[in-house]
Amino acid sequence: MGPQSTAAMIEWRHDLHRNPEFGFEEKRTSAFVAARLRDFGLDEVVEGVGGTGVVGTLRRGSSGRTITLRADMDALRINEQNSFDYRSVNPGVMHACGHDGHTSMLLGAAQWLASEGGFDGTVRFLFQPAEEWGRGALAMISDGLFERFPTDEIYGVHNFPGLPVGHFATATGPVMAAEDLFEITLQGVGGHASRPHSGREALVAASALVLNLQTIVSRRINPAHIAVVSVTEFITDGTRNALPSVAVLRGDVRTFQPSISDTVFSEMRRIAEGTAQAYGSTCSLSYTHEFIPLVNEAVTTAHTLAAASTVFSHIDGAFEPFTASEDFAQFLRLVPGSFAFLGNGADSWPLHHPSYDFNDEGLFYGARYFVELVQHRLG
Repeated sequence: MGPQSTAAMIEWRHDLHRNPEFGFEEKRTSAFVAARLRDFGLDEVVEGVGGTGVVGTLRRGSSGRTITLRADMDALRINEQNSFDYRSVNPGVMHACGHDGHTSMLLGAAQWLASEGGFDGTVRFLFQPAEEWGRGALAMISDGLFERFPTDEIYGVHNFPGLPVGHFATATGPVMAAEDLFEITLQGVGGHASRPHSGREALVAASALVLNLQTIVSRRINPAHIAVVSVTEFITDGTRNALPSVAVLRGDVRTFQPSISDTVFSEMRRIAEGTAQAYGSTCSLSYTHEFIPLVNEAVTTAHTLAAASTVFSHIDGAFEPFTASEDFAQFLRLVPGSFAFLGNGADSWPLHHPSYDFNDEGLFYGARYFVELVQHRLG
């Protein structure tokens, strides 16, 4: 892949970064992707899969084998704080997770493979909407993705801030966590701030509950297992001189095993009900499963490491589990595959930060990795 192709990927990424779109709203992005794929001469380009998803198909030779490469396209509802000339022009929306880079590197791989070939079989280029809120993969699957575009294997990547550019990391087994969301509502009796004894205000009960929930991980989960319980919102109906009658706690749970998620849920319900009772309040709990754990299959992960060995300067095949979530996991429920991480720079801003930006130096590595993977699996 020469300088011209790399320059094109940078141009595509900057255009996508300048025009971010939230999940299932990626109409411009999908049209941009489909137009490029048709320009490359792919055999088939289908739009509107799972809402705004795009699937391109490239065939060479006579083999019946097929692999799928996936990129996500959606942005986040974050106000960008960068000042470079390709910053977001859509107020309140930005590519703060690097999906602009993922889309551009997969387009680069499609262009390279369409031009040079070097494989025998079928490659599908899957551009997915709405990864950030965990609905895009399910939407494509529900739209008959694997019936309409059957495949033997599926592969994906994500950039990783803190990992130097040119570094590659993955692992066999669980590598990314499940995500559950919870909302606990405490109902008490509010009143005047000068007369706390006349009611059963909810704020103190909710404050105690925030601390009590921390004992789930520290005292109810085996230390050999991984779990994170985070209260992220604390909302009341009080004001400066009024004690609240209602308090709402919202938060996030990360686990790698369904049994641990079940334990967190049952312990959360017990602690919430007990804390509410101790403070003369009542409570209700909503608990939903948003993402499932991402589990890499062993054989396909070995193939990723073999392909990566020809591209990257440093490879970690035993990457520690990462407690963020990724809905690529939904594809892995149905098709063997593997997910990997590419360095975005040791000094990169974190994902979802308003000053984050995908590192253009990583585009070459991502595209070349996809090409090597195809030629390794369909050689």
